[in-house]
Amino acid sequence: MYAFVNFAKNIKYNNFHVLFILQMGRILAIDYGQKRAGLAVTDKDKIIATGLATVHVKDLMQYLKDYLSKEEVECIVIGEPFDMKGKASDASRFIDPFVKHLKKQFPEIIVERMDERYTSQMALQTILDAGIKKKARQNKELVDKISATIILQSYMEMKLIRKKES
Repeated sequence: MYAFVNFAKNIKYNNFHVLFILQMGRILAIDYGQKRAGLAVTDKDKIIATGLATVHVKDLMQYLKDYLSKEEVECIVIGEPFDMKGKASDASRFIDPFVKHLKKQFPEIIVERMDERYTSQMALQTILDAGIKKKARQNKELVDKISATIILQSYMEMKLIRKKES
């Protein structure tokens, strides 16, 4: 079993109301590229987004199977590439088949898409702002992992805004 359902139950016990809550799992984000995929994940309380790994795309499904067998994940968020006009970019041609395969492989996990425009540039700026040396800045795996973290953070912020509006 890869995901758990969130539920709350209010039970009266000796004139006290006791609320039992089963938390859902983490949220996992994927910045899927032609060669590598950056991954990020939330903590169990879904407050903090943290870079998890960078995995070669040919190894990604096995990595996800292993990770999901150990961790409860309620949702996978995948970066959706758009061009400057808001239309699907050329990168969609290799991401969309992956998303279909992912949904088929893990049908009990919600799969959502998140606009990933500018995440690579934001990741590079984050690396620069952190004062990382030039050689380390050239590490594309680090950029992919930070991009996934930005996608995840953006997704969490969007969900929070929607929750406040409802």
